[in-house]
Formats: sequence, structure tokens, C-alpha cells
Amino acid sequence: MSRGQNFSTLMMAAACLAAATSLLAQQPASQATRKVVNRVAPEYPSLAKQIHVQGSVKLLAVVEPDGHVKAVDVKGGNPVLAQAAVSAVKKWKYEPAGRETDEAVEMQFDPQ
Repeated sequence: MSRGQNFSTLMMAAACLAAATSLLAQQPASQATRKVVNRVAPEYPSLAKQIHVQGSVKLLAVVEPDGHVKAVDVKGGNPVLAQAAVSAVKKWKYEPAGRETDEAVEMQFDPQ
């Protein structure tokens, strides 16, 4: 590549980075960190206890402005534990906020 081509490639990359940064800055933060005011512990699934399954489940909770959990989406983790995690987080209550937010949750399961 010539210096002119290198410079052009570098300028295009910089323009793409600037555009992506601008788009991110325009979007409201989808991941907030609101305080949980009422946390419900998950019920450890009996099958998971029997076979000594442990690990974590990653979730994304959509929380309404009043703090109630509107929806929960599983993002990763053991499927045997996922439903128990979802059921528990649906019962959580968060502090109020000015708008609906997405809250990342990671729940640990250990049969001990």
C-alpha cells in the first residue's frame, strides 16, 4: 500500500469510529444500575441439588420507572438454573427512576 492509501484507510477508520461514538452518545444508556430495594432469593431447583449443579445465570431485567420488573431475559448460564433465576428476579423491586431501564443481573447458585 502506498502512503496515500494508508492515509485514506486511516481516515476512513477514524470517521467510522467517530460515527459509532456519536451514535452511542445519542442513545440513552440502556444499562443502568438501580438499587434493588426488595430482593427475592431463588429457589434452588431440586434436580440441580440432586446432581450438584452450581454456577451462575446472567439475566437482563427490564425495570419500569416505578421499580417493578417488567421482563427478564436469560443471557447465559446453566439452563437447569435459569428458570429459578428468572422467577426470583421477576419478584424483585428496584428504586424508582425517571424512565424504564435495563438492569444486568448475575445470580450465583451453589448447592452448599
